[in-house]
Amino acid sequence: MTFRATLGGERYRFADLRTLLARATPPRSGDTLAGVAAASAQERVAAQLALADLPLRHFLDEAVVPYEADEVTRLIVDTHDAAAFSRVSHLTVGGLRDWLLSDAADAATLAALAPGLTPEMVAATSKLMRNQDLVLAARKCRVVTRLRNTLGLAGRLSTRLQPNHPTDDAAGIAASVLDGLLYASGDAVIGINPATDNLPQVMRLLDMLDAIITQYGIPTQSCVLTHVTNTLAAIERGAPVDLVFQSIGGTEATNRSFGVALSTLAEAREAALSLRRGARFADGIGDNVMYFETGQGSALSAGAHHGCDQQTLEARAYAVARHFKPLLVNTVVGFIGPEYLYNGKQILRAGLEDHFCAKLLGLPMGCDVCYTNHAEADQDDMDVLLTLLGAAGCNFVMGIPGADDVMLNYQTTSFHDALYLRELLGLRPAPEFEAWLAASGITREGGAFRLADGLPAPFRPALGRVA
Repeated sequence: MTFRATLGGERYRFADLRTLLARATPPRSGDTLAGVAAASAQERVAAQLALADLPLRHFLDEAVVPYEADEVTRLIVDTHDAAAFSRVSHLTVGGLRDWLLSDAADAATLAALAPGLTPEMVAATSKLMRNQDLVLAARKCRVVTRLRNTLGLAGRLSTRLQPNHPTDDAAGIAASVLDGLLYASGDAVIGINPATDNLPQVMRLLDMLDAIITQYGIPTQSCVLTHVTNTLAAIERGAPVDLVFQSIGGTEATNRSFGVALSTLAEAREAALSLRRGARFADGIGDNVMYFETGQGSALSAGAHHGCDQQTLEARAYAVARHFKPLLVNTVVGFIGPEYLYNGKQILRAGLEDHFCAKLLGLPMGCDVCYTNHAEADQDDMDVLLTLLGAAGCNFVMGIPGADDVMLNYQTTSFHDALYLRELLGLRPAPEFEAWLAASGITREGGAFRLADGLPAPFRPALGRVA
């Protein structure tokens, strides 16, 4: 279907939905690199005008990636909840944007709506929104998940404690874990990116993290961010796997470049569930056992973008994640580099878009607020994005010593950054983790730290071993 708009006396024509979405996207270097971006600001506005008038029902009739050629498209179409969609089926894209910002769209209503929205619908809506719109609408969405603790509750901000080490040295990792725990980091997960991604090393790291969590009774979960097939092999050999990790994308070909298919993820989820490592709750066992990471630009990097803009394909990755009921999802927003998000302004916009789209689709979304050293960005840019994501109700952020990942060589958020955000906005860790912090002597009642009194007694032997 061809779309048309007139602006300033000039007529614009967009050949299909894929083209319309790409031309309506706020500027980013990846779309320019792919040759799909608007040629001018005027063309972008014209595309946004045409997009605003497009009925949401149209997204059910025209796929941006062919159904026959792509299993992600088939997943989106075949699992669409028509009953949930009926609430907004009469709206246009612009109408959905206005409704999301109205009082009618509250947390319960948005949770019920999520299965009825496709990724392309929410991506289209985000293209019409200002940054403040993305913050306000996302803040209304509440997505709660559980394994050994409860994540995503209102008034809470969790962190991934990321104790990476350039040689996977046990003492170095342990020092970072201890440092993070003493700054109330790690309630989302203690997750290591292994420097040496082979099965024996993965199993050694899993055993190490499990021993720490067990010895200190920490109500959290561990994860070694290795390829899903390594995790499957580790489970088969009896390793203590809490969460299965995998990077995912928004097209079948992107996921193939990562060495996975939907069937692989399904197999891994079933294997992790069989271990029953979730904490017992009054109503059963926490069964969210998957951890996914995404990032705008991965499809283009893999030559698997099908002529689509990178933000629309990022939203499609959330359909993959949603299908497997994850505990955690985060966009590693500035990690891929300036070829895809050139500067701090583009990274900030992408982070807010990703969080909004994922939350609206029903995902427990966090963000790695980060940038590479060759991007036109700095820590001030990240401070702004971190603060906006906190206001938007982001489920979790990263916690890394000094905000500098010495293994992956990029800049992200520190233990102190998370404390800043919690103090600024009155946010607290996951409730079970918060209780553990107090019981361990790290915090006093009310959350104030006790570190001025010296290292809490349970951790003194650990510090000696690290030294």
